[in-house]
Amino acid sequence: MMTPNLTPEAFAALGGPNLVYVRPVKASDLAPAMTSEGLPLDPEQTLYAVHRADGERLAVLIDRDTAVAAALAHELAPVSVH
Repeated sequence: MMTPNLTPEAFAALGGPNLVYVRPVKASDLAPAMTSEGLPLDPEQTLYAVHRADGERLAVLIDRDTAVAAALAHELAPVSVH
């Protein structure tokens, strides 16, 4: 079976405009400056990013439950990505 090559717009349309995904990220992977600008983040700390289906990052939150709650509060449908 061949996997289709979708544009970001076509991929986003698959789940509808309200589908977002939540995935864990290391603080140091987001932006090295985040951990050196006086923010109380350990570079190895795991945070949770909320992304649109096309990959655009909408938010980064301190834990998964907060990320899911924020998505739901904005009438988005969150799914987890491992």
